[in-house]
Amino acid sequence: MTWASYTKQFAHYLKLERSLSQNSIDAYTHDIELLARFLELKKEEVAPPALKTKHIKEFLKYVNDLGMSAYSQARILSGIKAFYKYLLFEERITTDPTELIEGPKIGRKLPDTLSYPEIEKLFEAIDLSKPEGGRNRAILEVLYGSGLRVSELVNLQLNNIYFDIGFIRVIGKGNKERLVPVGRDAQKYLKIYIEEIRGKYPHKAPQKGNESFVFLNRHGKKLTRVMVFTIIKNLAGAIGLKKTISPHTFRHSFATHLIEGGADLRAVQEMLGHESITTTEIYTHLDRDYLRQVITEFHPRR
Repeated sequence: MTWASYTKQFAHYLKLERSLSQNSIDAYTHDIELLARFLELKKEEVAPPALKTKHIKEFLKYVNDLGMSAYSQARILSGIKAFYKYLLFEERITTDPTELIEGPKIGRKLPDTLSYPEIEKLFEAIDLSKPEGGRNRAILEVLYGSGLRVSELVNLQLNNIYFDIGFIRVIGKGNKERLVPVGRDAQKYLKIYIEEIRGKYPHKAPQKGNESFVFLNRHGKKLTRVMVFTIIKNLAGAIGLKKTISPHTFRHSFATHLIEGGADLRAVQEMLGHESITTTEIYTHLDRDYLRQVITEFHPRR
């Protein structure tokens, strides 16, 4: 079997057995393809089951010499390790050539965040006299008020918003569901958008297949991730913000502001949908309270 065949089977496994998103599957298979191309470049005719530890070490030295960051190198190694764990699981190999290979040390740093005054300036820069202004305000309020990933935001469904209890149901990475509290202001602007703007003139009614999505463009189709990036970039330009920001900046700011206010680390982990508490710990080392109380007591726009 060729590298391409093994990679295809690995992708199938990631989709069916581990329920990973297409973006995650593409990232894993890209790592394996990089390794296969390196072996091709070196004229090493080695099938995946026959690969030795020395080959992987040579490959890692190669990507390091290319100037890849420690983070990128670690991520690629993680993908290759996952591939060989899969081969071990499928009994295609008896020993894992990646087992004793350690990745580069990565310094953990706090992601870029916005201060609360900067958040307010961005909100104030939105022209609410235009239909898309009301939509954009709802988008930013939800990003900052609930800490959603941009993919979770654009895929948010109308029937997953529970205004009566102040929660939204989010489908996160690996199709994992979680309930996230929605702050008062986010609820207010979401209601205005859904009841008064979404699908109404001058915007088109939801197009076939897009009826259930919350956020639509003016043509009645689901909003894209790129469009959300563009909205935020334009707003940053409008207020002269020097920081380079993205939808993820609002997620980081959500977590940072909660924890700085005294929120419980485990509650923030739950709301962000982090599998490991160590992922959340990049924001701080504080500990304290409970889920809905966290939003109502500590979030600036509770």
